[in-house]
Amino acid sequence: MVISLTTDAYAPYTALLGAPPIPVTEDYAPRIERGEVWLSEQDGQPAGLIVLERHADHTMIFSVAVAPAFQGKGFGIGLLNWAERQTRLWSLPEIRLYTNARMERNVSLYKAYGFRETGRRPNPYRPGWTVVDMAKAVETTAIA
Repeated sequence: MVISLTTDAYAPYTALLGAPPIPVTEDYAPRIERGEVWLSEQDGQPAGLIVLERHADHTMIFSVAVAPAFQGKGFGIGLLNWAERQTRLWSLPEIRLYTNARMERNVSLYKAYGFRETGRRPNPYRPGWTVVDMAKAVETTAIA
């Protein structure tokens, strides 16, 4: 389910980039075993998923994927909200992510959500691709 949802969600970017983005080619079994993959469902159907890595000083979003039938309905923002709540629960001060520079819609969405661009660099796994690094501070005071 994780692989098919991710493949379907990233299909437009696979076409744009001429190759599948890294989340499409990921081996999710170790991530599932580590508890890094969270699934969002709607009416018993998988609507989206988010992959979070917990680090000592931040949460890293590896992937946000929303099934095509659920895109444009707020599920992506819901997953980002959930990641922010999880980051607070972990008492971490920042969420980080990276995306492909050609995924301009994602960069705009993340900026609108409060992420700031922290840099650009060559993708170490895909020659010719550029990674956009982004971060968002998270208030970690006690939740009332």
